[in-house]
Amino acid sequence: MDSKVNPYSFAFTSLANGDGGSYGSYYSLPALEDERIDKLPYAVLVLLESAIRNCDGSQITKDDVEKIMDWEKTSDEQVEIPFKPARVILQDFTGVPVLVDFASMRDAMSRLGDDPDKINPMVPADLVIDHSVTADVVRSESAVQANMELEFERNKERFACLKWGSSAFHNMLIIPPASGIVHQVNLEYLGRVVFNTNGVVYPDSVVGTDSHTTMINGLGILGWGVGGIDAEAAMLGQPMSMVLPGVVGFKLYGTLRNGVTATDLVLTVTQMLRKHGVVGKFVEFYGRGLAELALADRATIANMAPEYGATAGFFPVDHISLEYLKMTGRNDETPPSPGGAFALPMGFLPAGGAVSLLQPDSFPSVSGGALHHPPPLALLTPRGPGRRRSGGSAHAEARMARRTGGSALGRGVRGAVRASGRRSEAAATRAAATAAGEARRERTRSGGGPGPAGSWRSGVGAQEAAR
Repeated sequence: MDSKVNPYSFAFTSLANGDGGSYGSYYSLPALEDERIDKLPYAVLVLLESAIRNCDGSQITKDDVEKIMDWEKTSDEQVEIPFKPARVILQDFTGVPVLVDFASMRDAMSRLGDDPDKINPMVPADLVIDHSVTADVVRSESAVQANMELEFERNKERFACLKWGSSAFHNMLIIPPASGIVHQVNLEYLGRVVFNTNGVVYPDSVVGTDSHTTMINGLGILGWGVGGIDAEAAMLGQPMSMVLPGVVGFKLYGTLRNGVTATDLVLTVTQMLRKHGVVGKFVEFYGRGLAELALADRATIANMAPEYGATAGFFPVDHISLEYLKMTGRNDETPPSPGGAFALPMGFLPAGGAVSLLQPDSFPSVSGGALHHPPPLALLTPRGPGRRRSGGSAHAEARMARRTGGSALGRGVRGAVRASGRRSEAAATRAAATAAGEARRERTRSGGGPGPAGSWRSGVGAQEAAR
């Protein structure tokens, strides 16, 4: 953007690289010298920076910037703000219609006598082909290759269209089939944390055409799922209209005790947030417990945002995020020390870069939990993540099921639950398998078979049913 027409051009600051040179320039939020900024959650800072950087008096105005700065008041008033994400991510089911629309616009340009090559995404767009695979072949060493061949055979025309698009359009990257799941590719390869475009440095943000785009929030990149029209508009450089969200702070403290897995933690957090009520809001995680969570655990919690109803579950950038970038070979795409060179002066990273320590009064609504709280072997009922069961409660339900006729099922679950209290999750799984084997042998001896609703009939019951 031309800083001459931006009313916040005075905040356009050079970003020194420590060697006497510069990474580029950025719009410094501290340079605005507005005390309201100090009270904004990190997720809202990303929205604010985008509004300031793209403020042109037309699509995004100073009034829009003021709405975000006054977030403490306006977040409860359902005010709308424009937002321009740094990039867009698509999967093949929703990406093909977008590609066809861009091709149609090129045809229209050609009919008008203009250059069709002018039609390209204005922001980086990544399309990951991952929604067309089906597991036709299983339990075979050649299953992967066989399924891949079937995938290419069934989707030949669609893949040909996508391959054409990969070379026809600029600013669009298409990840071929069998490269991985879109969210995994986004987290491990596409996410940048810091963008540097034409000498302008700014935080990464993304919208995607899949509800679980939220997984990227575990890396400190604000992102969520949108519809195909919104994604296409963003690719054309149009700002998205969104309601300025409220933010619920979730404080994490303590450490995970032995035997507690990331799954146990995620299901506990999901249950707590569903109970608290976070629909349409951002959830921002903070506290010293963040230092105890690996990036994979954060990504798993962030990925569950649709399940607990939030627009995004955001983990601010810290040393764990930066180490993950380095581990996955992306430190060359960002300043060598984003924490000190960019995130720290922008206010996105606390001094020292260790953990996010926002005070509770930064959030109008606060929840939280101890990392040592989730019990080992949290069980999920078929009705959804809101009906998580701890080992103890599952044990009690299994005993009740046994009294009401589900003896074999109750014995299998009870054996697994008892094992979880003494040993690891793997031991619990083995115990459940052993109990299930004993139940099968008991049915074989009694001549029984499977009955309705997952129960098992006795030999007499099976004979009566056969009659």
